[in-house]
Amino acid sequence: MSGFQRVLLLGTGPASIQLAVSFKKQFNCTVGIAGRESVRSESFYEAVRQSNRFIGASIQNEKHRPLAGECFIDRVFKGYKTIEGEWDTLIFAVTTDAYVNVLKQIKNNFIKQVKCMILVSPTFGSNLLVSHYVKQLHADTEVISFSTYLGDTRWMTDQPSNHVMTTGVKKKVYIGSTSSTSEHVDGLCRMYEQLGIALEVMPSALEAETRNISLYVHPPLFMNDFSLDAIFGASDTRKYVYKIYPEGPVTQYLIRDMRTQWNEMMKITDRLRIQGVNLLQFMTDDNYPVRLESLSRHDIENFNQLQDIHQEYLLYIRYTSLLIDPFSEPNPEGKYFDFSAVPFKKIFVNQDGALDIPRMPKEDYYRIKIIQGIARHLQVSCPTIDSFIETYEARIQEVARAHPDQDLSEAFVVQTFNEDIRMICTGLANSTV
Repeated sequence: MSGFQRVLLLGTGPASIQLAVSFKKQFNCTVGIAGRESVRSESFYEAVRQSNRFIGASIQNEKHRPLAGECFIDRVFKGYKTIEGEWDTLIFAVTTDAYVNVLKQIKNNFIKQVKCMILVSPTFGSNLLVSHYVKQLHADTEVISFSTYLGDTRWMTDQPSNHVMTTGVKKKVYIGSTSSTSEHVDGLCRMYEQLGIALEVMPSALEAETRNISLYVHPPLFMNDFSLDAIFGASDTRKYVYKIYPEGPVTQYLIRDMRTQWNEMMKITDRLRIQGVNLLQFMTDDNYPVRLESLSRHDIENFNQLQDIHQEYLLYIRYTSLLIDPFSEPNPEGKYFDFSAVPFKKIFVNQDGALDIPRMPKEDYYRIKIIQGIARHLQVSCPTIDSFIETYEARIQEVARAHPDQDLSEAFVVQTFNEDIRMICTGLANSTV
């Protein structure tokens, strides 16, 4: 038995469709999707209604064939308040800053009968947050955290619909649970094996949540003056996230900040007595490899023991080695695939007519504020994390002042996230992690 009989996905993004197809295929279970009512989700609901709840997932690369499929979903709920019936599993495929907001919209009596909650793409502390929330309701619910979503899934067209395409798949994902032995985790391990993805079970959910590369690279890459100019500025000159200055933000100073922020994260994990991350090994073995001619196995594996300047040198090599895809086939002119040409997305007017901030760095702001809150609770000094937040908050306030007549999304408001931080830190105080 897998423990998955009636599975309800929360969120109407591409990941929900891909996961619905995969769960249906693997467990032949009853699958539902619930989401909020919004201008953007309306086209999803309409497409699902017109197709009689038929959904499909396509793949870009033939080696990801196990992820392709189609199925009928059994129930669709328009608005979290409308959720009803008996569901043993809730899968949170919403942004990490929305977990409590979504839970507050679901009836407490419904939450109490759920056996398992799965966080698809949490941040550091998300499991403690959700666990604390359900404990307040006296619910006996297993809460599982993945380190990150299994790949890159997008809509087949520009508009949300009933059909998605998965364009990239992770080689390895980590998982942790509030239960030391879990038939749900066992079932997910079998499912990921079928999908061709290695799933490593960690001793705790919090430890699994440390295995998300975005925690370590997004704040330095996005929360600096160069990147914020590219996102918020008026210039039409395209700049790229992973390129070396002046095409992108990567300089020796950004690499120094990346190393010092990682050191601050390691002080937090040390204080919590959980296994930290070898940053260079995590980058190369779990994310994007480089050729051994560029980085030796010895340097990768012994990265944590090296001096600061040596670590920065190796991190800089890693980014320069990935300016092109070192494993792509060169064209007749000797040009390799331009791997680092990921442009910064600029501020935009959303479907509600308000000026909004792209997902990166909007989601990263929540992530790093939560880490700062945990660090303060543990009395761990984190000056680099503090400086990223100061730089970002100063910029969003400046942009808000520069658009007095424009409707602005909530992303332009300086946030404390105090309620989430309080619940996470209460959970930390009550747990042995």
